[in-house]
Amino acid sequence: MSSPRPGTARLFIVSAPSGAGKTSLARALVDADRNVVLSVSHTTRPPRPGERDGHDYHFVDRETFLGMVERGEFLEYAQVFGNYYGTARESVDALLAGGFEVLLDIDWQGARKVRGGLPASFGIFILPPSLDALRERLDRRGQDSEEVIDARMRNAIAEMSHYDEYDRVIVNRDFDAALTELRALVSGGEGGLDPADIDFETLVSIDKTVTLGQ
Repeated sequence: MSSPRPGTARLFIVSAPSGAGKTSLARALVDADRNVVLSVSHTTRPPRPGERDGHDYHFVDRETFLGMVERGEFLEYAQVFGNYYGTARESVDALLAGGFEVLLDIDWQGARKVRGGLPASFGIFILPPSLDALRERLDRRGQDSEEVIDARMRNAIAEMSHYDEYDRVIVNRDFDAALTELRALVSGGEGGLDPADIDFETLVSIDKTVTLGQ
């Protein structure tokens, strides 16, 4: 992948484990920069409190989603925790044609599929400062049971091991600082870390007995 270039409509893939803050960062960037838009994904997941159809997600039933899959309407789609999520090709194409910088808030599996079809896209991975911090953020949401949070934490370790498939990595220790780095990257400037320079286990305080999934 090439580096972002000012003045050129680009597709930016933003990924992270659940609770690392990628969606909050993406929405804050969109609010701060009218030239940046967030692609709204389709999902079969029920809306959470405060979520709006067409704004947070396009909430559809399973039959509708699978029909879109059969017609080849998704750039990528996946099943996560029993629910389907997907990025509609038509929506992204229309935004790019309009000259907008487009953010995709998707996981590493979806990112692989999108990069396969759109190699000019630019990947940004958001890491939490530690697993303890990630657990605290998930607990603070108050939306999931302990069992679900435990599953998310197990999944997070495997997800975070894919950071090196992205162009840049942002460690979300401080929200405002992370937002500044994200905005710089999307604007065509410098920001974040080179994945090759990261000592992953030290950075996120992973226990040495944990084997990272690849």
